[in-house]
Amino acid sequence: MWSNSFFLVAFPAIFTIVNPLGAVGPFLAMTGRDDWSKRASTAQRACAVACAVLLVCTAVGTFMFNFFGFTLPALKIAGGVLLFGVGIDMINARQSRSKATEEEREEGALKEDIAIFPLGIPLLSGPGSMVTVFILGDRAKTNGEHAFIYLSIVLTMLISYVVLTQGARIARAVGATGMNVMSRLMGLILASIAVQFMLDGLLLALPGLGHAG
Repeated sequence: MWSNSFFLVAFPAIFTIVNPLGAVGPFLAMTGRDDWSKRASTAQRACAVACAVLLVCTAVGTFMFNFFGFTLPALKIAGGVLLFGVGIDMINARQSRSKATEEEREEGALKEDIAIFPLGIPLLSGPGSMVTVFILGDRAKTNGEHAFIYLSIVLTMLISYVVLTQGARIARAVGATGMNVMSRLMGLILASIAVQFMLDGLLLALPGLGHAG
């Protein structure tokens, strides 16, 4: 039986950590000399790369657990800490260094093709988004819930493509203040999701905590 409520968890989590609005600034900076058609082509390939990366991460999540020997509680706690840091950066309206450093963005601006690096990886599919789909994949208990993760990834990348191709219009329409406000709102959502991941991990590792008090 498909749980529609799982989609309401998976999609916001993936969309928020990918944060396509946060990629608009670097994207415009690195494609400033390109015409619209080349920008659209770059955005399309970047989103396709990011989509493929996250789909593969979802598919091989169980194998990664077994291969590296780490436990789900460890991943949830570590992932929660990582996502919380990204969320705090978003609340403060600054680009998280876990996605791409300033040096990586400058290197990207000099590249002939920036679709794969740094746009596809790590701006749209960085460590945070990979950890998110790993954890969601483990939480999914049915084929339908796994399908919702794949659907959430595809929808997120389709929206990301639209956001990037319309980036110049969005930036002009909402301005720097509007972009910062939206980033802060998504950062708050992401920080809340991160805390829940950490709490889940602690309860799995130390089940006695659930009966305290």
